[in-house]
Amino acid sequence: MNSKIWLSSPHMGGNELKYIHEAFDQNWVAPLGPNVDGFEKDLARFLGENVNVAALSAGTAALHLALIILGVKQDDEVLCQSFTFSASANPITYVGAKPVFIDSEPDTWNMCPEALEEAIKDRTAKGKKPKAIIVVHLYGMPAKMDEIMAVSEKYGIPVIEDAAEALGSAYKGQKCGTFGDLSVLSFNGNKIITTSGGGALVCRNLEHKNKAVFLSTQARDNAPHYQHSEIGYNYRMSNISAGIGRGQMEVLNDRIAARRKNHEFYTELFRNIEGVTVFTEPGADFYSNHWLSAVIIDPVTAGFTREDLRLKFLEDDIESRPLWKPMHLQPVFADAPYYGKKVAEELFENGLCLPSGSNLTDEDRERIGRVVESLA
Repeated sequence: MNSKIWLSSPHMGGNELKYIHEAFDQNWVAPLGPNVDGFEKDLARFLGENVNVAALSAGTAALHLALIILGVKQDDEVLCQSFTFSASANPITYVGAKPVFIDSEPDTWNMCPEALEEAIKDRTAKGKKPKAIIVVHLYGMPAKMDEIMAVSEKYGIPVIEDAAEALGSAYKGQKCGTFGDLSVLSFNGNKIITTSGGGALVCRNLEHKNKAVFLSTQARDNAPHYQHSEIGYNYRMSNISAGIGRGQMEVLNDRIAARRKNHEFYTELFRNIEGVTVFTEPGADFYSNHWLSAVIIDPVTAGFTREDLRLKFLEDDIESRPLWKPMHLQPVFADAPYYGKKVAEELFENGLCLPSGSNLTDEDRERIGRVVESLA
C-alpha cells in the first residue's frame, strides 16, 4: 500500500534536537531564553534591511499585535486582501475593527493596487479613511510591492505585510517581510520551516519590537509587584519552540531550493497539457519560494476540472486542495465591503494546490505524474 503524500508536511533537518536538549539542560523551557534570542537574530540576519524580530506563538498573534501597535481600534476599517487564508483577516475583528476586502490581480494573485486605491477613495469619501492595509504574499509569490507601497505613501496608510507563506521570497532583490511598516511570519507545521506552531513580528525599529514583546508577555509594567496599565497577551514563543526554529534556519535555503524544484517538476509535468496553467513568477522582479505549487485548470480546454484532478489524487492517497476561498465569499464576512472584480473568485473556482513539501521524493513525484497522465 502506498504511503500518503501530504500537501506540505514538516521536514526536520536533524539539528533541532541539539537546541532542544540545550534548553532542557539549562532549564530554559519558558517563553524566553537563549533560543528565543538566537532565533530572532537568525531571522533578522536572514531578512537583512536592519529589521528587528519578535518571536511569537503564531503568525496570527503577530498580526493581532501589529494592528494594536499601529493604533487600530474599535470600528476602524482595515483594508485586507480577500484572496487569502482567514488568519489574515480574523485579527481585524479581534481589535473590534472592520475588514474591507480587496480583489487580486491576475499576475501574482495578490492585492490589486488599482482596487486598493479605489477602496481608499471610496471609504474616505464615506467618512471612514482606513487605518491599515494588510497585503499577503500568496503561496510565496511576492505582491507588487512598489505599487502597493506607492498607494500607502500617497494616502498615508501604513502597510502590514503578511509574509506568513513567503519566508525566502523576494521582490526586486529585497526579502519579503521587510517592506511593510510591520510584517508577519508564520512557522506553522505546514510552512517552509516550522517551530511546530509559532510566528514572528518583523519590525522596522526597535521601539516596535519592544512594544510587541511587552504586549506578548501580558503587558507587565516595570514594577516589583504585578502591575498592568495595558491589556496584554500570552503570545511569546517558548524557548523549546525557538530551538526547533534555530535548527530549521540551518536548512532554510535547502528547503527553498526543494520547493522551487517541485515547481519546476510541475511546470514540466503540465507543459504539454492544454488548459492547465502552473502558477509562476510573472517576471524577473519576482522570486517565489514556491511554498505551494498551484495550477489553474480551464475545464473546457483541459477536458477535466479542478475537482476531477483533486478526486483522482485522493484515490491514490495524495493530498491536494482548492485555492483559498476569498474572504468576501465567507459567511463570517458576508457583510464586509468588497472592491474589485472577480479575479479571486475565478481563481478559487478553477485552482488547485499540489503536493509541495520539501521532503517529496522522486518516487512521490512519479506517483503524482502517473495520476496526472491518467487524467490528461
